[in-house]
Amino acid sequence: MVKAILSWSSGKDSAMALYRVLNAKDYEIVCLLTTITDQFHRVSMHGVREELLDVQAESLGYPLEKVMIPYPCPNQVYEEKMANVLSVWKSKDVRHVIFGDLFLEDIRKYREERLAQIDMTPVFPLWMSDTKQLAWEMLKVGFRAVLTCVDPKKIAPAFVGRFFDESFLKSIPPQVDPCGENGEFHTFVYDGPVFKRPISVRVGELVTRDGFVFADIFRMDSSS
Repeated sequence: MVKAILSWSSGKDSAMALYRVLNAKDYEIVCLLTTITDQFHRVSMHGVREELLDVQAESLGYPLEKVMIPYPCPNQVYEEKMANVLSVWKSKDVRHVIFGDLFLEDIRKYREERLAQIDMTPVFPLWMSDTKQLAWEMLKVGFRAVLTCVDPKKIAPAFVGRFFDESFLKSIPPQVDPCGENGEFHTFVYDGPVFKRPISVRVGELVTRDGFVFADIFRMDSSS
């Protein structure tokens, strides 16, 4: 079986990509790769606490490779750090990186070009899926997630902290992609068919930062 790294955002699309890959049995996942903003110890863009990410990876049963980046992070710095980490894995005969991207051509092209420079290949198991059907499929197979971040220019701030469920999908405006592929929202997935055990979560404080609205997510048993 071909060895591969899974680009892991902590959200539902990454989880669904993992689910598809495991069902297809074409790749052996050797680790989850996640970008962490060093200053905040949170998953970049999603705003998920690093310690919650650790619990998630433990429940999934995979090693976690963290790429630590500064804030703010120039694109050149991001690319150098990512290339350095991936080059180490390539030296271990890992040449494929799996992504949960859905339909943004510019993102796909960027990943292909960057990985080609270090002789690695991206894999897109969800590519060109109908996002409405995919969102409902995520719920049908048992994935459970909560919205950790929204772009208030694209979706109402009131949606942050809500659970990604039937009620949510029925209530979003028609211009909002059901999977948030246009950056409308990001999620933290806490249960599903790829988990050994669910993670009990609760929603904490809501914070506005850099034009986005974040919901702080905790484990249910956390005293923070």
